[in-house]
Amino acid sequence: MNRQEENILFEKIRAGDEKAFETLFRQYYPQLCMYATQILKNASAAEEIVQELFVRLWEKRKETEIESSLKNYLFRAVKNHCLNFIKHNQIKIEHSQKILAEKEPYSAEYDFESQTELFRKIEESISELPEKRQEIFRLSRQEGLKYREIAEKMNISIKTVETQMGLAIKTLREKLKDFLIIF
Repeated sequence: MNRQEENILFEKIRAGDEKAFETLFRQYYPQLCMYATQILKNASAAEEIVQELFVRLWEKRKETEIESSLKNYLFRAVKNHCLNFIKHNQIKIEHSQKILAEKEPYSAEYDFESQTELFRKIEESISELPEKRQEIFRLSRQEGLKYREIAEKMNISIKTVETQMGLAIKTLREKLKDFLIIF
């Protein structure tokens, strides 16, 4: 896809054309996932970052200004999100280590209780999601289906699956943020 085609495609996306957005997604999603996986060495996290990028791009399509080519913009955005992810994880690890150092000696009983409470809280948070969002989330995370497979199974667009997963992840992060900081 040359730069002129990219500009035309992005203008359609800015105007709310979902088919143009799906074209962009299909064109770059696999490449962006591979690129993010090379940086993070974690395919699941890479896929989540790329999905969130596309959700954010759709949500902010009218405000987004692309000065270079669309392809360069997407790859640079993925790189930046990956670096932020690495930084954020390093901060969480350092914080967790600090908390653990301040805690009393390791207790298997405490660890088991904490994990049980974490799993209960996660399940409770998932079950509070709207019904369709919950179903999409469970199909993705618990059954391991790809977005395309979920879209086909539920007879909805891949874009809808992306959006609903992005919203589910955002909601769960918010609900579990205080609880997960310990882990």
